[in-house]
Amino acid sequence: MSIRERIARRAEQEIKDGFYVNLGIGIPTLVANYLAKDKQVVLQSENGLLGIGPYPTEEELDPDLINAGKETITAAEGASYFHSAESFGMIRGGHIDLAILGGMEVSSCGDLANWMIPGKMVKGMGGAMDLVHGAKRTVVIMDHVNKNGQPKILRACSLPLTGQRVVNRMITDRAVIDVTPDGLLLVEVASGYTVEDIMQCTEAELAVAGDVVLEAY
Repeated sequence: MSIRERIARRAEQEIKDGFYVNLGIGIPTLVANYLAKDKQVVLQSENGLLGIGPYPTEEELDPDLINAGKETITAAEGASYFHSAESFGMIRGGHIDLAILGGMEVSSCGDLANWMIPGKMVKGMGGAMDLVHGAKRTVVIMDHVNKNGQPKILRACSLPLTGQRVVNRMITDRAVIDVTPDGLLLVEVASGYTVEDIMQCTEAELAVAGDVVLEAY
C-alpha cells in the first residue's frame, strides 16, 4: 500500500454514516475509493455534483464528468448535477458535515495554508476558503514533512492562509493530531514510527494523549 493510500484509508474512518462530505484536491480524492459499503455517504464537489463515486476504470472514463480538481470521476446512483453557485450555497449554508482537505502547512492553533506558494502558478483558490468556514468539521490529510524533510506542522504558517483556527484534526503518513483549545494533541501514531519520531518531525509544541494509540494504521 502506498503512503497516499494509507492516509486515505485512515481518513475514511472520519466519515460517519449519513454524512455529506467534500473531498479536496489531491490525496483527499482517494478517500472515495475506500468508503465502507455499510455507510450511506454523499460526496459533494464544488463544481456542482452531489453523489461522487470511486475513481473510474478505463472503461468508465467520461471526459465530461470531472470534480473540482479537473479529475475524471464517476457518479453514484442517484447523483445530481447543479450550478456551482448552488454548490457553494450548500457549503456556506452549513450543510456539509465534513471537509477532508490537503494541506501545505498547519499551525499550532489550527491555521491552514493550502492554496498557494508565492511565486508559483496556481489554478485558483478553489473552494477551500469557503469549506474551512462552512463545513461542520475540517480534517486535513497530508505528508508530515515536505519533500525537503522539513516539518509541515508549524508554530505559525509561513504561507498565505486559507483560514485561521479552522482545522479540527490532521492525519499524516505518520500520525493523527487533534487541534484542541490547549494546543496540539497526538492521538495516534502510524506503524513504523514512535512518539519520539513524531515529536522530532513536528515544529509545533505537541502534547501526547494518555491513551495515544501506537501502530494505529
